[in-house]
Amino acid sequence: MNIASDLTVVVVAGVIGAVLARIVRQPLILGYLLAGVFLGPHLSNTVTDAGNLELLAEIGVTLLLFGIGLELSFRDLAPVRHVAVIGTPIQVMLTALLGLAFGRVLGLDWVASIWLGALLSLSSTIVVIKTLQAQGRMGTLSSRVMLGMLVVQDVAVIPMMIVLPRLSSLDAGLAAVTISIVKASAFLVLMVIVGGRVFPWVVERVARSGSRELFLLVVTGLALGVGYLTHFAGLSPALGAFVAGLVLS
Repeated sequence: MNIASDLTVVVVAGVIGAVLARIVRQPLILGYLLAGVFLGPHLSNTVTDAGNLELLAEIGVTLLLFGIGLELSFRDLAPVRHVAVIGTPIQVMLTALLGLAFGRVLGLDWVASIWLGALLSLSSTIVVIKTLQAQGRMGTLSSRVMLGMLVVQDVAVIPMMIVLPRLSSLDAGLAAVTISIVKASAFLVLMVIVGGRVFPWVVERVARSGSRELFLLVVTGLALGVGYLTHFAGLSPALGAFVAGLVLS
């Protein structure tokens, strides 16, 4: 099978999973996840070119978060900034400690327990957003609190991905964390100051041209371009696209 066949199988399986989830009154994303598990290498191993499909999925997630960012704004998240900035680190640390303790109870060593705690402390931005959309709760105060915390969690992934593989040499890990934090801060500042002025100006000029095709290409290019630049800086492409959507909104 080639990528076209694999993609067709994935889409059909996703439709079947979504229909079954709808029948039992569960979120559609649960059906998507179960369909992916069924097609994966641990059950049917139906998909043969998983690498290329993962690349397409990465592009899809980037565009999805860009679109969600367009529906929000920094003004919407401003009232919950204290909860997100102060509460999220507390939540991540407490959940990670509980996961570490749980790993030790299961008989795991310290390194594996730390990895387990780190994994349990994070949430899936896509799953949360799709669930909020399915429940019609986007735009509410609770959804803005969750989105603000998700953004901080996405930023917290950066030091985790650097420190965890370097648990045996923390000095080098801490230096890398410092560099990544500087990169993330510089990116956010650049997006707010430069992107907040340049992106709306570009989109406004394109919109005045009256060409829907050109408008779609420019907006898609902004989302994927910012995502690529974010990846080049060592951050998540989806996070960069989400921030770009927030700035553009």
